[in-house]
Amino acid sequence: MAVPSPLGAQLVKTVAIETATSASSVALGDGAELVAMSVSVDGKGHVGFLMPAIDFCFNRAGWAPSDIDLVAVDLGPGPFTGLRAGLSAAQALAAAVGVPIVTVSSLDVLALRAATGRRTIWPVVDVRRGQVATAPYRPVPGGVVQDGPGEIVTAEELSALINANGEDALVVGDHSALPDGVFQGLHRVKLGRPRFPAADVILEIAQMRAKRGLFAAAQDVRPLYMREPDAQINWSDIREEGLWPGAAG
Repeated sequence: MAVPSPLGAQLVKTVAIETATSASSVALGDGAELVAMSVSVDGKGHVGFLMPAIDFCFNRAGWAPSDIDLVAVDLGPGPFTGLRAGLSAAQALAAAVGVPIVTVSSLDVLALRAATGRRTIWPVVDVRRGQVATAPYRPVPGGVVQDGPGEIVTAEELSALINANGEDALVVGDHSALPDGVFQGLHRVKLGRPRFPAADVILEIAQMRAKRGLFAAAQDVRPLYMREPDAQINWSDIREEGLWPGAAG
């Protein structure tokens, strides 16, 4: 649900939060400038990483939470626990300081950073149970355009989708989760980077969406699982006094 915002087309101070995969990251951006960033690769440590990482980035930038204009967060697809951790942090911070949220897709983040000028980009996110999330993207001047629906597929189904597409393909993201030989015989397929979505790319997308007024209220944001969750988050890992006590002061 879109909400009004006074930000308009101005460049804004943004906190970006990424927890859709085993690589968590936090970044601060002042307009198009990356001010601070922290990254960790630990599939089970999202909650423990986020608080220190956000504090670290604020300290490096010399910012207080009340200085920010916008929060940006990856909604997935991705495993349940990581998405909930990132979304909860984003909602708490946005609500505490009274700023809107911009949401992004992990597939969009991977595709935007992929280095190709002509191949169809197939970002993959490991969603467990032997399946990945994916969608085709077409490179265009200045970015990428999603060229088909997002789907949850097995490795064999992904191979069939790419084969049916008939175009040269670049598979990025967590393709190490795919079995060896899954693309055997598909000579048009190359594997590439990035492996994980990252918060600095979320900042880029957030700036573009902020200029278009594509905001949401904190309470309206929901994760994009694309299927039923596997687990429940351990809320006892979050401080009883809240994520940022006194953040609005």
